[in-house]
Amino acid sequence: MTEAPAALTLPVDVTRIQQMLPHRYPFLLVDRVIELEPHKRIRAIKNVTINEPFFQGHFPGHPVMPGVLVVEAMAQAGGLLSQLSDGIPSTQRNKLFYLVKVDKARFSKMVVPGDQLELEVELKRTLRGMAQYACTARVEGREVACAEILCAEGKNG
Repeated sequence: MTEAPAALTLPVDVTRIQQMLPHRYPFLLVDRVIELEPHKRIRAIKNVTINEPFFQGHFPGHPVMPGVLVVEAMAQAGGLLSQLSDGIPSTQRNKLFYLVKVDKARFSKMVVPGDQLELEVELKRTLRGMAQYACTARVEGREVACAEILCAEGKNG
């Protein structure tokens, strides 16, 4: 594994993540970064608890994390890969990355309260302010979802 940038100590906790991503509760879906190969790949964690607000309605008596939020968690991990690789927090860039395309999404197992969602994201390519990622989400080593994601940089505000 390639070493993280000099100023970075792993794991990256949620306080540092909030300095890099604009998302806040209930839409901050990454709790910790545990591995980083700058400009290549990242592994991050989302701890799924019964306290998540979406479980109230999805589904009463049978709580399941919505697949679109699993995709969003993977996209946020991709954003962290870019932020941590560049070493420039988005708050200093005056730009945000937006999810613009999801391809080949597949969901193979439900994510439920108590699961620890492991997000693995690989940077496939960058071009003109866009980044394409290959993403996999796992629980206890078993794939629960995967997708190819395209994010584009836009002006903040």
